Amino acid sequence: MRLSRLIAVTVVAGVVAGVAAGCVSGPILAKPPALRPQPTSAPPATPVPPPDPQPVALPRDDGPHARLTEWWYYTGHLRAPDGRRFGFEAVIFRAERGNLPVGWASHIAITDEAGGRFHYAQRVEGGPQVDQSPRGPDGVATGFDLSISGIDPRTPATFENPPWTMSGADGHDTLAFTLSPAESAVAGSAGAMSLRLTLESTKPVVFHDGDGYVDWGAAGGSYYYSRTRMAAAGSLVLDGATYEVEGSAWFDHQWGDFVSLGAGGGWDWYAIELADGTDIVLNRLRTADGSYPVEYGEMVAADGSVRHLDGSAFSIEATGSWISPHTGTTWPAGWQVRIPGEGLEITLDPTVADQDLDTRGTTGVVYWEGSQRVTATRDGVPVGGEAYVELTGYASDPGGPAAGP
Repeated sequence: MRLSRLIAVTVVAGVVAGVAAGCVSGPILAKPPALRPQPTSAPPATPVPPPDPQPVALPRDDGPHARLTEWWYYTGHLRAPDGRRFGFEAVIFRAERGNLPVGWASHIAITDEAGGRFHYAQRVEGGPQVDQSPRGPDGVATGFDLSISGIDPRTPATFENPPWTMSGADGHDTLAFTLSPAESAVAGSAGAMSLRLTLESTKPVVFHDGDGYVDWGAAGGSYYYSRTRMAAAGSLVLDGATYEVEGSAWFDHQWGDFVSLGAGGGWDWYAIELADGTDIVLNRLRTADGSYPVEYGEMVAADGSVRHLDGSAFSIEATGSWISPHTGTTWPAGWQVRIPGEGLEITLDPTVADQDLDTRGTTGVVYWEGSQRVTATRDGVPVGGEAYVELTGYASDPGGPAAGP
């Protein structure tokens, strides 16, 4: 569960006034609620879905679901032959609310670790045409295939946008995100920018909380699974230069009939891959007073076995902070993670301080998502690693005027 995603998808379709196929105009959070005509007769009966939780079955549940909120989310670490390193994020959000068309948003971000630079872009779109997922004779998805163009009829140049695509099933996935010249310029890339990857699972899928369903009580619940340490290979174009890259990626897929959580707080999320083959995900739900009433995680051993961690099994302490010159937000920057039962001491430091994304133009959210340098020991023995951290709820005016890409 990652709160920025909960909020982001909520915003994409929760107030989608003026949605047209292929177009959502303006910062969505700033729009008034959609006005809907009153029905003149009773609506037709619709099938009642079975109660949650239902068993998660793959590849069926890799595909889209008729639920309020859903996302397909990748973060990862890439290396070029010359040793240059990059972090990346690629995500597509889906949401449906009432009788409004389905809403979609997408973000792509590249961290140039050696250059100390961060680049990101975003799109938003409404309508069913984004979903091109394969389906069996019964209409049930057998994977996902999503394509978002972000066409805006007010801007004719967007009709030439190359689609951003994401597809996969059973841990065999592909990403293709190519920015238009205008998007590349806004993202700060001095020339073309794109990311094309094939991704292959190297470990069994991780079902969060054991069965892949996280129950939040009165707040609802969410289906949630991850594919950790996916092998990634492909090409990255940045500043017009092409790099053949390889590395690893972390994939989260989450869906359910939830809207948002946090009550004025936010969410901290940590995905850590250690060089000894251990993968760790830690989730912390933060309230407005800064406390963490919900903390949990999953630890994946090198052999793929999973151990659930409750909040008492680990501790996380921020070691510094950074003030964004773009949004004025003060973000934690650097963390000390301790998991005593595993003998683990892990220090996380951002590879680049400036990795916050102002996505108010598409999702209404300001968040920070960035690659980390990892220094760790297990039982006193040094072990290397890679990590990604996501932070949300720290911005003082997340629903204000949009800025940035």
